Formats: sequence, structure tokens, C-alpha cells
Amino acid sequence: MAAEAHSEGASEPQRSRRFPTLTRDTARPEGGGRAASGGYPAPARQWPLLSVMGGVAAGLLLVALDAFRIGSLVIGLSLLAGAVLRWALPSVGMLAVRSRFTDMLTYGVLGFVIVMLSLMVQPKPWIHVPFLDDIVHFTVR
Repeated sequence: MAAEAHSEGASEPQRSRRFPTLTRDTARPEGGGRAASGGYPAPARQWPLLSVMGGVAAGLLLVALDAFRIGSLVIGLSLLAGAVLRWALPSVGMLAVRSRFTDMLTYGVLGFVIVMLSLMVQPKPWIHVPFLDDIVHFTVR
């Protein structure tokens, strides 16, 4: 009799699987949980974001101290490290902005472009990409 009353379930309304028309908050991105448990102080819980931001700040400081190439290289490598952290760790705190794929793609592409530009900056570029000379000659001259 108790099993029969439990199986009826007439007192519980059915939950819809559809999204509500009016949302009250936003969903946390995948991996957006704390990187450390709640017992640690706030900076320790957000160490992935703080490490990437620290690298970017160090790079900006180097740029301000007239080491443009090295500073921009540090900035790009910090963003690439952010992409690796987003891929490797299950919870990265506030480093997670959107889905894991979108964050990795964004951090990775921006980091790669900044590293490549810092290696090609004039004068005396560290790498030379021949087809870029052809593009510049075709569009500018």
C-alpha cells in the first residue's frame, strides 16, 4: 500500500525540460567552480585567474620599462598558459567565462597572435614570415 501511494506521485508536479521564458540568473560556465575549497582565502580559490593576470601585469610592466618585445611575449605566453589551465583543470574559478572550448580557443588564439606579433616586431624581427612581405607589398605599395 505504501509503495502504491509512492508510485502515484500525484502531489508532485511534473517539471518541464524546456527553458523558462523568464530567467532569474545565469548559469555558471563549465569549470567555473572554485579552484580550491571554500576554507581557503579568496586569492587561493582563484589562483588560475590570478596567475594569468599576474603574468599579463608583469608583461605590461616590462612594456612600460621599454622592453616591448619581451613584455608582449610574456603577455602572449600568459594567455597561452590560461588556455592550458582551462584545458587541464576541472575547476578554474573566474578564469572560466564561457564553455571550455570557447575559453580555450579565445585564450589560445589571442596568445598565439600576440606571441607571433612580438616575434615579428621591427626592428630586427626574431622570425621572418615571407608571405607576409608579399601581402604588405600587394596591399600597401
